[in-house]
Amino acid sequence: MLDHSPSPRLPRPSRRLVLGSAAGSALLTTAAAVPGVHQAAAAERRRRSASPAPLAAMPTDATAAAAIRAEYLHGWYGYTAKAWGYDELRPLSGDHNDFFAEGHSFGLSIVEALDTLYLMECDAELAQARSWVENNLDPTQDVDIHVFEAIIRLVGGLLAGHLTTGSAVLLSLAREFANRLLPAFTSSPTGIPYTHVNLRTGQVQGSQVALAEAGTNVMEFGLLSQLVGDSRYYDAAMRAYRAVLSRRSSLDLLGTTIDAETGRWLDHVSTAPNPPVDSFYEYLWGGGRLLGDSQLTSWYQEFTRPIVTHQSEVRGGRLWFRGVDANTGRRTGPTHQSELAAFYAGLLGKGGDLGRAASYFRSWTAAMDHYPVLPETIDYSDFGIVDQGSQLRPEYANSAFDLWRITGAASYKQAAWRWFENVRARLRVPGGYTVADHVTSSSVRHGDLTPGYWFAENFKYVWLIFSNTPRFDYRNGILSTEGKVLAGAR
Repeated sequence: MLDHSPSPRLPRPSRRLVLGSAAGSALLTTAAAVPGVHQAAAAERRRRSASPAPLAAMPTDATAAAAIRAEYLHGWYGYTAKAWGYDELRPLSGDHNDFFAEGHSFGLSIVEALDTLYLMECDAELAQARSWVENNLDPTQDVDIHVFEAIIRLVGGLLAGHLTTGSAVLLSLAREFANRLLPAFTSSPTGIPYTHVNLRTGQVQGSQVALAEAGTNVMEFGLLSQLVGDSRYYDAAMRAYRAVLSRRSSLDLLGTTIDAETGRWLDHVSTAPNPPVDSFYEYLWGGGRLLGDSQLTSWYQEFTRPIVTHQSEVRGGRLWFRGVDANTGRRTGPTHQSELAAFYAGLLGKGGDLGRAASYFRSWTAAMDHYPVLPETIDYSDFGIVDQGSQLRPEYANSAFDLWRITGAASYKQAAWRWFENVRARLRVPGGYTVADHVTSSSVRHGDLTPGYWFAENFKYVWLIFSNTPRFDYRNGILSTEGKVLAGAR
């Protein structure tokens, strides 16, 4: 899927991007099912799909919020004890993980945690985190960095940290990172950013660009432009959007991967809302709302309509989204859906389509009835597992928060609590929280990693649902794809 020649060490994918051709093609080509799950349990899955799991008993909001905060701090103290200053914690081994490149650390989990610690009123922990970032984060390292991840995680995290603490140093660091990432945009003949740039030299590489990487930057870059009075960042993001959108098919659908140098599609498959295209559409809506940009909002509406028209599919009374040929609208590939696509229920709701939003959320709730935690990828024709791992993903909770905030419906609060209890029961370990290497209908086998995004997202969504915190504007607050509060911090 991505061109990394010469090839740097790939980071573990974030919530909105699956890196590597094997991961991306899992949604486009038939994958082998996990032995003993896909076939042997098919009848049991069909039976269970007709009888959803009973709803979890609900605590009071205060009790729930206290439990969520305690679990977040359990993960935070696990990180601070064993991996402080490094990107990510390996909680089982007590080791650390370098996210962007081996031997180079950016304290990623600390940057990711800044605004979450603020929202949860963990002020002592926030002061410690802010001090480390202000005194130790180095944007000048001689390292090829993944542009997409650096923007949503580092630039976005620093901006959210600035908005929640008022730190001018954090804003200055955000701007310096953005300046060092800009060559990925400005060196491109089309304006579509290269995938990697060296922070010290500005040298770029990686011309095969997944759609999400081309367009998941306007929220962070647009906000930065507003805060510092420099339009270069917003202009670069909008140029990339225009370059991609001008290459739409006659059906107004977009492919999955595009060449930054020629502007040619490397495939003609629309996989929305699955990765690696998902947050491209999310930032059309989010950028329009955050920046007051009617062009972005118009594009969101214009490019959501063909997805709904050509890619919606109802199976067993449940709404899913199939991959199609962008030129003909014909189905392409199997009936696979990534857990990362679960965010789309919330996006549809924010975009005004509450009927489809509720329907798609129910589809993922039905999937959750089958497994202790949601697997990475399922076959929506029978809820079989395609990718047996579970990477501590937050997308279902993200949609529960979005739809609860829009509707106030208790069912979304109930769903969020059930999700939290499942994660706490299955992915909590003495050193924090960890991914799963293997999920079946009845068991989970732990991996050894707390992804940096866990500190930015997972429990933030459920905290906001139950805490009624005065530190967040529930009416006007806006979060990025990485869960960063880019508007609405109080």
